[in-house]
Amino acid sequence: MREKPASVLPPFQRQWLWRAPLPRRHTDYLGRKLFLFLLTVQGVGAFALITLGVMLRKSRGARGVIGPLVRREIARAGMRLVPLFLFVAVALGFLVIGQTVAVAARLGALDYVVGTVMATVVVRELGPLLAALLVLARVGTANVVELGTARALGEVEALEALGIDPVHYLVVPRVVGMTAGVFSLTVYLILAALGSGYLFAFLENVPLTPGDYFRQLADALTWLDFALLALKSCVFGFFIAMVTCYHGLAQPLSLEEVPRATVRAVSQGIVVCLLIDALFIVLYLVA
Repeated sequence: MREKPASVLPPFQRQWLWRAPLPRRHTDYLGRKLFLFLLTVQGVGAFALITLGVMLRKSRGARGVIGPLVRREIARAGMRLVPLFLFVAVALGFLVIGQTVAVAARLGALDYVVGTVMATVVVRELGPLLAALLVLARVGTANVVELGTARALGEVEALEALGIDPVHYLVVPRVVGMTAGVFSLTVYLILAALGSGYLFAFLENVPLTPGDYFRQLADALTWLDFALLALKSCVFGFFIAMVTCYHGLAQPLSLEEVPRATVRAVSQGIVVCLLIDALFIVLYLVA
């Protein structure tokens, strides 16, 4: 007997919770939000396990079809966003160094803190988090709209009727593309921000040579920073893809519900990114 293809999560019988009137008491409102949050965590976790299972079980299947889809998603979540990220990186470098120069000038520590601040603020924190949020806003919303529309129009059921696993065909390329895209764009963002930061310091006549600047960066960074940076950016990309694909496939049942699902996906994606960042801060402190 042919194995039934892995399907998306069945429609949940809780749509009334999203559209129910607001309760009169604050405790009831917070209780409802907590209940919905726990249901979403359960759904996203189950969806992530389904996706990982499909990725492992069918990693060598239909390469001629999945390969071009993966490359398309990498281009959409990576290469097409490079100009935007370069602009944001230059602005970020100017902003961080501008504030650093203003504060360090009063303390008389311009020669010592510029590179250290850039390594701590940009490499460890702002770079990966900002890259993840930009990809979420630019590509994550498109995922929810595309998948939600496909679900509402019955295209997912049509794939299942043809014997095509919708998770393998629709979700796996997006997961791989967004994970690779967030990782690559984080690297570009950090490098461009570090370069623009020194450029701004040079324009501000900070007595800091390029050798001293990069020596400060090297002294402030360790191998653990690079390992956690790579891991953090990949985790960001994976969970952003999970949240957006989950709300696109498992939530919308009609075209009218797609915009609400998109808003929920973006807000929950931001929360997920902040929680992951907090977890990695703890790892930095423990290590």
